[in-house]
Amino acid sequence: MKAGELVPEFEAKNQNGETVSLSSLLETGPIVLFFYPKAMTPG
Repeated sequence: MKAGELVPEFEAKNQNGETVSLSSLLETGPIVLFFYPKAMTPG
């Protein structure tokens, strides 16, 4: 992704193991997403 691109809808598990969606997070206001490589991998 590049800065300014729209993120497609997705679901992921939070720190409590609960499934959350992007749209549910946006209901409470703006969010910041960080994307980074898997730990201990090059890149």
